[in-house]
Amino acid sequence: MADAQDRNLPASERKIRKAREDGQVARSRDLAHLAMVGGGGALLVAFAPPLALWLQKLLGTGLRFDAKLLAQPDVLTQRLAELTWAWLMVLVPLGAIGAGLALASGIASGGWNFTMKPLAPKFSKLDPLSGLGRLVSAEHLAQVGKACFLALLLGVIGFFYLKSHLADFHDALAMPLPKALQHTAGALLGGLGLLVLALAVFAAVDVPLQRFMVLKRLKMSHQEMKQEYKDAEGNVEVKAKVKARMREMAKKRMLAAVPGADLVVMNPTHYAVALKYDDGKAAAPIVVAKGADLLAMRIRDIAREAKVPVLQAAPLARALYAHTEVDQEVPARLFQAVAQVLAYVYQLRAALAGRGAMPRELPPIVVPADLDPANKPAANDDIADEDA
Repeated sequence: MADAQDRNLPASERKIRKAREDGQVARSRDLAHLAMVGGGGALLVAFAPPLALWLQKLLGTGLRFDAKLLAQPDVLTQRLAELTWAWLMVLVPLGAIGAGLALASGIASGGWNFTMKPLAPKFSKLDPLSGLGRLVSAEHLAQVGKACFLALLLGVIGFFYLKSHLADFHDALAMPLPKALQHTAGALLGGLGLLVLALAVFAAVDVPLQRFMVLKRLKMSHQEMKQEYKDAEGNVEVKAKVKARMREMAKKRMLAAVPGADLVVMNPTHYAVALKYDDGKAAAPIVVAKGADLLAMRIRDIAREAKVPVLQAAPLARALYAHTEVDQEVPARLFQAVAQVLAYVYQLRAALAGRGAMPRELPPIVVPADLDPANKPAANDDIADEDA
């Protein structure tokens, strides 16, 4: 009971979709009754003349006596077969139209929904105690009360209409059969209209009521909403651990690539970017690792252990860290600066290997001012001074 009282949140789209898959959709019996009675009445009105002629012919054929037919032993079988086929030619289309009307009323009330799950056996429904609980539930009692009231109302309408038109039916007794059938059908048509009107009123109330009751049954508690969010999005703690694990693995792969780099550019204590250039695979140097603070120190230590040159170039290190990603090429605007430091490193390596002279001191590295994060605050300050 407490759990039912806690269900005050509207059902989510996911729960509504799952409920539809389980066959829980709004279905209005009153709308189905209206479709059957109203559709049937409309068919009778539309096809009344041909139906009257058909009934007259069928009745005449059934009552006609031919003494010659008595000489045939299978005359009764033939006559029954003819009557059966005659009735089937009318009843089968009417049955198909009735099925179509029932299907259309179901789609109109709750939409198209095809599922076989309601046909699956559920042993929980065999429990007599749970079944008794469903029988005495407020929703079931309300449905029973509404059905009884509708039956009573239709009975009262039919009784008073027949009572007020009793003379019309009495007059039909003195008429020939074809005219009597036509007269009786006309008298019944008014009563059928009143019944259809009553059913239309009930259907107009029942369709939104059934939708409301379905949504009410599907209401969720705060705990169910949280659980559904976890099921849909995944447990937050688990996702955080997975992301942390992925970051750790990515960092390990990145650090493992540092020994194969050609150069590590550093801002002495804040940034470190490892570069590798393979003219056979890439058109520009590629960033194989980058980091800040402690990770930058770790990249520097690994580079020194692997005897990878570490160059102190603060503006270039800041620009590379801010505008590149791991496994991506260096931006075109930094080509000149990167080529400058790579050329210096290649000359230094060749000199240490005895294949050339020692290079001169590295000239100042030119980095576009807008690519160096350290210049942006200064630029803002200059703009502010100009405005002042």
